[in-house]
Formats: sequence, C-alpha cells, structure tokens
Amino acid sequence: MSLPAWAQQAQRIKWADLIPEGVPYGEIIATGEYDGVKDIWIPEFDDNGLQLNTALDGKMITLAGYVIPLDVSSAGTTSFVLVPFLGACIHVPPPPPNQLVFVTTDTPWPSDKLWEAVLVTGHLSANIRRTDVAQVGYDLAATQIEKFER
Repeated sequence: MSLPAWAQQAQRIKWADLIPEGVPYGEIIATGEYDGVKDIWIPEFDDNGLQLNTALDGKMITLAGYVIPLDVSSAGTTSFVLVPFLGACIHVPPPPPNQLVFVTTDTPWPSDKLWEAVLVTGHLSANIRRTDVAQVGYDLAATQIEKFER
C-alpha cells in the first residue's frame, strides 16, 4: 500500500525532536501566576523550555498528539494547540513552550472528535508566541489531520 503524496514528503517526528539535541526538558522555575479572568495558569519555565529546534523550521512534518481547541464552531475547530499527552491542560501547568504546537487548518477538525489522538501533517515554523491558553514554541500550518491509530 503506498502512502499519499503529502505523507511521503513529510518527516515523521516525535515530541522529543522539538527539543534541540543536548537541551534537557524545560522545568517550571517559579510558581507562576493564575489568571482568574481567563481561568488559566501562566507558569515560568527555565531557558530550556524556550529552546526550539530550528533545524525543523520550514520542514513538512507529521506529529501525533492531542487537541486543545482555541475556537470551536458547529463545523469544528480551525485553530488549536497540539499537546503531547492527553490531559495536558491550561488549568494546571502546561508543558514547556517547546512542547506545544499552534495548529491552523483550513478544514475544521470535527467537534465530535476533539478528544481523540490526532496525526497532523504540515509545515512547521519555530515561533514562540502566546495564545489564549499557553505560550507555544511552534506554528504548524496543517495540510492533513487524521485520527491517530496506534
């Protein structure tokens, strides 16, 4: 069985690949603060959590993870944060920025599938930014999203 063209061109990566070689996993260095208006926890990470793997910048990649929707309509979500594990949440300290990916897609991911593991393919950009839910280290313009089958 041959793979679709988009999958043949993409590099399948793991979450550890988003951390530059030799850099340890980021740790929370302070208690951070709770934003009661937005109902989110804003932690402070050591510098390791902000180190991005720039070798992946501009690459077509495929990464499995879970969806934290940023917008939801009857059609689904077109922007979300991809997180490495089920239960990564904005109400408890989230993973460090280099373990969070801001995903945009023209084709909404269905609302009834928000809690399923997904496999996302698209162009990755190393770009630290703050979203409504967390500080993220990467942007991913998705060309394909599908249910992740283990």
